[in-house]
Amino acid sequence: MPFNLSQCARPNILKLHPYRCARDDYKDDGTNVLLDANENAYGPGLILNGKSGNTSSTDIDFLGLNRYPDPHQHELKEKFCRLRNTYTHTSKTLKPENLFCGVGSDEAIDALLRCFCRPGQDKILTCPPTYGMYAVSADVNDLEIVTVPLNVEDGFSLQAEKVCEKLSDSSIKLVYICSPGNPTASLIKKESIQKILEHPTWNGVVVVDEAYIDFSPDGSSLAEWVLEWPNLVVMQTLSKAFGLAGIRLGVAFASPEIATLLNNMKAPYNISSPTSAIANAALEERSLKVMRENRKKIIQQRERLQKELPKVPGIGRFLGGADSNFLLVEILDKPKDQGGKPHNPTALEVYETMAGKRGVVVRFRGKELGCTGCLRITVGTEKEVDRFLQELKDVLREIFARGTSLTNGQAHQEEANEVIA
Repeated sequence: MPFNLSQCARPNILKLHPYRCARDDYKDDGTNVLLDANENAYGPGLILNGKSGNTSSTDIDFLGLNRYPDPHQHELKEKFCRLRNTYTHTSKTLKPENLFCGVGSDEAIDALLRCFCRPGQDKILTCPPTYGMYAVSADVNDLEIVTVPLNVEDGFSLQAEKVCEKLSDSSIKLVYICSPGNPTASLIKKESIQKILEHPTWNGVVVVDEAYIDFSPDGSSLAEWVLEWPNLVVMQTLSKAFGLAGIRLGVAFASPEIATLLNNMKAPYNISSPTSAIANAALEERSLKVMRENRKKIIQQRERLQKELPKVPGIGRFLGGADSNFLLVEILDKPKDQGGKPHNPTALEVYETMAGKRGVVVRFRGKELGCTGCLRITVGTEKEVDRFLQELKDVLREIFARGTSLTNGQAHQEEANEVIA
């Protein structure tokens, strides 16, 4: 009989809405200013062969690529533990048995779902607005998603009491919390997370995603706190502060019992030899010094944006926090002194014009809960911030000069509603 894909494939996969990456809409030709994916514009935090930053020379053993990589990554895990053993939240010490290494944090997100949730039966809880892969991975695994929105009126804080109320449903097995949040850039209070961990009847796992934690104040990471809470998992990545998005390396800190389950599930050699070599180099003290220098520059430019953006006519409030390498800012339908309000059509036109005609790419986030009229702006280098600020001023000036920002608003609003943030 002829093959029928719709009858053969899983129904939840056939209706799946895939994650939209930052580069899906605008491809980089090498000339664009890319402030859309929260990458580190200063490059890798690395010292390789005596040089720092961008260099074509690496310490990878290319002649050894005919062999499979280390399946256990013990040395790499030791270095992660050394980095996160700050003794801020516990007197105990992280060890390699507390670690799972994956292909980005996304592998850990999916592995946790497969480990703890039964397809078609169990649920996860998320707190929007948040990272989109939690929902995509849940859909892939045929899991229902329960949501408790962040408190928009309180800087996108976690509504721990409302989360705890939902956890009376025993089919909820995982709670995903992004801290600092994406797209909110807000660090979630430790006390709020603890309220969920202390739930008297719920038997599930709290997953804290700390992709952006190195841009937050020192001592913010809760990685070592997994030694105090057996139902806590903390995910991190080398994609952001370390400037290594291209190697796709993420980790999950957990109790030895949970880490063992995750390691038992992974593919035999999931971390490639080049990825392992670069990650190990990045966690050496001399490379960490480069990472911290780059982080300092990013924070300086973040503070500059916080100072300069409010001066631009048509810019509204910063929403959320400033604990990451990006900012969430409102675009208004007219200047603030003329009564301007957050406006998705104007924000979408700014986004499209800057990306399509000006070569500066940011991210439209106006469709997300509590983010009406918002653009998410990755903090770039000093020159990139110069360019961004000038192009933004010029584009908003042109929009307001037309006086149509938009009398064609309905058409743009319909288009804005179609954009997947």
